[in-house]
Amino acid sequence: MKQKVHAAAGVTAFLIILTFWTSTVLSEVLGTQETIALVKSRILLGMFALIPAMAIAGGSGMAIGRRRKDAPARAKMKRMPFIAANGLLVLLPAAFFLEARAGAGNFDGAFIVVQGIELLAGALNLTMMGMNIRDGRRMAARRKSRA
Repeated sequence: MKQKVHAAAGVTAFLIILTFWTSTVLSEVLGTQETIALVKSRILLGMFALIPAMAIAGGSGMAIGRRRKDAPARAKMKRMPFIAANGLLVLLPAAFFLEARAGAGNFDGAFIVVQGIELLAGALNLTMMGMNIRDGRRMAARRKSRA
């Protein structure tokens, strides 16, 4: 049961971040300033779904993986602190900063720089989370083949 909760929370968090990232790129490339401001405000609202999903994925992953010593489990455990730090120290503050700036119609150089940092940090988290999903699937397949 823990594995199913963990997988569902991890995939949910991944898809939310992917939605944030894609919406940001599309609004920046195709949208108006009003569209960008709307996307930034919706991203902050989306944090009410993302943060619990990340917490559930992290907590259940720690519970499942604390006794595992295989390479995929160790790799996942090494990536998680970077994913969490990137989210809490870069992505969350950037989301608040960008929403405030966009809401005020202030799309200055600072907005552009922070937007670039946010997109890079988001891509990094998506990559690491994707690697965790890949490793989790491998671990699940190995567990099924043993059964």
